Formats: sequence, C-alpha cells, structure tokens
Amino acid sequence: MSLRKKQTMTPEKISANRRNGRRSHGPSPPEGRERIRAALLRHGFDLQAEEVAMRALGENPADFQELLEALWETYRPTDAAQEGLVIRLARATWLLNRADRMQEGYALRQAREVNSGRQDRLHARMMRLKMTAESLERLAQAVARKHYVTTPVDLEKMKNLHQEGVVKEMADIALALFYQLQAPGTGEDGLDPMESARRVVAQVKEIFGIGTKAAFPPPSKVTPDSSQVEEDPQDANVAEEKNDQRYPSITAAEWEARERPRQLLENILRRQVEICEEQRKALLRESVKGPSPYERAAEIAPTHPNALLMRRTQDSCFREVRRVTNLLLKLKRYEWKTKDREQDDEKVGGGDI
Repeated sequence: MSLRKKQTMTPEKISANRRNGRRSHGPSPPEGRERIRAALLRHGFDLQAEEVAMRALGENPADFQELLEALWETYRPTDAAQEGLVIRLARATWLLNRADRMQEGYALRQAREVNSGRQDRLHARMMRLKMTAESLERLAQAVARKHYVTTPVDLEKMKNLHQEGVVKEMADIALALFYQLQAPGTGEDGLDPMESARRVVAQVKEIFGIGTKAAFPPPSKVTPDSSQVEEDPQDANVAEEKNDQRYPSITAAEWEARERPRQLLENILRRQVEICEEQRKALLRESVKGPSPYERAAEIAPTHPNALLMRRTQDSCFREVRRVTNLLLKLKRYEWKTKDREQDDEKVGGGDI
C-alpha cells in the first residue's frame, strides 16, 4: 500500500491542464529558430566562439542547439527576462552534463591505467609465489632426510622467507623448528663457536694474504650446505651414515627425539608449498577472468587531487539549474495567472454588456 496520497483531479485542475496544453505549439518552426539566434545575440552568447570552444572540448554544438530548442519549446519565453533565463538554463544544463563527462572521462582513464598494470602485477605475484614454492620444496626435500641437521644455508633461506612475509603465520613455527634441529652447541647464526672463530681467522688471513692456499678442514659438527648435500650419493642409508659420522655426539636417543620436530617441519613446509600453488592458480584464474564490478569500482575510486573540485563543480551546476528553473517557473506562473485574470475580466465585462 502506498503511503503517498493520490491527488484528486478537480475541475479547476482539469481546466488549468487544458489551458496549458493549448499554449504548446509543437516543434519550433524556422521563425522560432531565428528568434532563438537573435535572443542568443541579445544576451551576449557568441555562437561562433562557443562553437569553437565546444569543438575544442570534443562536444557537438548541434547538440547544444537541440537542447536549447527543446527548453525553448517547453517554457515558450515571451519577454527578454524569460529568454535570458531559458538560455541560462540551457547553458547550466550543458555545463552539468560536461561535469558528468569530466568525472566519467577521468574514471575511464584511471581504469585503463589500472588495467594496463594489473596483468604485470598479477604476473609478478605469480612468479614470486612460484619462486617461494620452489624454495620451500627444496627445504622440504632437505628436511625429508631422517637424520637431518639444520645447515646455515637452509636457516638463511628460512629467515629470508620469514622477512618477506610470504609464509605468514607458520614462518615463526618453521623457523623455531629449524633452530631446534640445529647441531648441539650451535648458535642462532647457524654455526658453532669454533666454526665462527675459524671463519674470522680465514677472513683475516685472506685480507693480509697469509696462507691463502691452505684450506681449513671442515668442522666435525657442522653439515655442508644444501648444494653439497645434493652432490652426496643418492642412497639414503649412505647419507644417514655420513650424518652419524659427522655428528658423533648425537646419540641414538637424541636422533629419535629429533624425529618428531623433523616430521612436523617437513609437513609444514609441504603444506606451505601447496598453499603457494593454490594461491598461484587462483591468481591465474583471476588474471584470465578479469576484475569483478566491485573490484573495478574500487580501482576507479576518485582518489586524484581534483576529485573534490570536480564534484563541487557538478554540484554548483546542479544548483544553478535548480535556481534558474524555479525562477523561470515563477515567472511563467505569474504570466499565466495574469492572462487568466485578464480573460476572466473580459468575460465578466462582456457579460455585463
């Protein structure tokens, strides 16, 4: 049920509608167009200058002429004041439409710029996810060895992934497990104190050119990096025996205690590889499908410095249209009332005679 009360048509309203209908004379004839051109000149509207300006802005002067003629037929100005208001209304309406085109044009330009860089951004994110998945896969393969001990290279990779924020919440847990699986007596840098001292001495000798040909024997408690592990024999039993010989201080019971965090770390790394692959496939589908209407609306949000100014221009034009329309309607109502009063007086005077 509508809450708005319907207006009832009284005989007075019906009569007023009929009188207003008789005032409409249809399309403007050639004489009317000449009158419009004369009115434009009288009110300071230079046709040639305005046409040049409109064409420079990509607008069609004929469209403005049609708008003016339509408003002229609607309000049928009868004096100079009404003519000026009709012309002012046409110009204000035209400027209002221009303000709309300004905002839509900038939104179109911004959408094209965003769309041109969108594919590059998605491709960069997919490549980053692929590289992250490969790094995690190599770490998972290294951790998959039964007697695994954290190497400095693996620890550095995990630290880099943690800093990049790709692994997110699970990075802290994985990093803690890598620290837990270090060799006994190893510090947070992934090296034991003896190895750190050896590297400092090696750097000093390299700087001063002392004994550069003499190679330091590898420490007994530190595993080689991942590249060296890949060069070992593929037989897992041989690799485990070498680890046992490299870490004689780790007993069988300690190897058994390290097995649980090793499996947990391997599962975490495998799961992160799957997550990276899922995200990469989702980005690929998004790249093929294109942005949704909501994403497009967010991309073309008016964030440029002139957005507020353009909005104020549009509001100013709209208020101008409203003011001119109200003033023109008031003049027309006064004119109609005056004519009706004169007709009534003539009728009364003719009846008395």
